[in-house]
Amino acid sequence: MRKFILTLIISGLFASTAFAGEGMISVKSAHPVAQTADRLENILNSKGMTVFTRINHAAGAAKVGKELAPTELVIFGNPKVGTPLMQCSHSIAIDLPQKALIWQDQSGQVWLSYNDPQFLALRHNTQGCDAVLKKVGMVLGNFAKKATAAE
Repeated sequence: MRKFILTLIISGLFASTAFAGEGMISVKSAHPVAQTADRLENILNSKGMTVFTRINHAAGAAKVGKELAPTELVIFGNPKVGTPLMQCSHSIAIDLPQKALIWQDQSGQVWLSYNDPQFLALRHNTQGCDAVLKKVGMVLGNFAKKATAAE
């Protein structure tokens, strides 16, 4: 619990570019949704991660005559990391593989959001995976920072 609270406090220090709320961390992007998703996918591939799929929710909405601001979901993972988490708490498998949501808000600002690993640990009462969770948090943060950063 102390680590979760510390994560929230640290996230608050960077409120101008990132925020954490309801178990998600969101990072402001300097790029449009599609470009941010492309950048993320390229980073994931370069790091040996498996990109399972990419879902364009706005395109799906358009197919049924609905309008939705640009919104894409990238689903990715690595069994070397996910398996130990599931060994600590089998129910965490419902939140794996990892997901990154790239979306545009009402003001036109683009965000990259992902589940806070510490929140998932609390949600699934994960015990004995502190080192893995810490590493996952750092790696996800680095991926998000690189995908959203201005050139």
